[in-house]
Amino acid sequence: MNGTLEDRLARERILAIVRGSDPDAAIRTAVTLMECGIRILEVSLVTADALRVISEIVKAAPDGCLIGAGTVLSRSDVSAAAGAGASFMVTPALAESVAESVALGIPVLAGAFTPSEVVRALDLGAAAVKLFPMSLGGPAYLRALRGPFPAVPFVPVGGVDAAVARDCLASGAIAVGVGGPLIGDAARGGDLAALRTRAAEFLAVVGESGTGVEG
Repeated sequence: MNGTLEDRLARERILAIVRGSDPDAAIRTAVTLMECGIRILEVSLVTADALRVISEIVKAAPDGCLIGAGTVLSRSDVSAAAGAGASFMVTPALAESVAESVALGIPVLAGAFTPSEVVRALDLGAAAVKLFPMSLGGPAYLRALRGPFPAVPFVPVGGVDAAVARDCLASGAIAVGVGGPLIGDAARGGDLAALRTRAAEFLAVVGESGTGVEG
């Protein structure tokens, strides 16, 4: 990996989350996103045939792209996703997968919401904290957390559309994780032209935000 996961997230500012019921459509979606210039992607393990999807996307990824696995909950999930080629793990909560990833030397973006969970995620060795679900607290909650945790690398996820992404990045998030508002129906066989339009919109927001906020 060229730089740590935290460094790459702070540089790219966006993590695309691919989740869908059609494996081949999910692969096409990821390839399209990479063609558009999105460099960090997560394939949720709830995606149909997720391990094959990860493997195929890793093979198709240009140099400089990072492909990870999401919704990683168990030790066996970590092992299976790593075997498929995932270079980082993403969890929705402080599951056993966090410690397992750290033990294996695999960077992990650990899901947390409360202050106590944030502290626990860092204690476990998470590379960054996935603030989830962002839709519950919104950017104001991120700003509140950054008071006591100014140096924590937060990546808000959950209901992050372009406007929320802009606010989160301005409020100190190192990156945002974007699923449905970016992917739409593409990973179910939907319109890839519309996906490209949405990708351009999010990349424009990222471009406005500059580099990651420090401290």
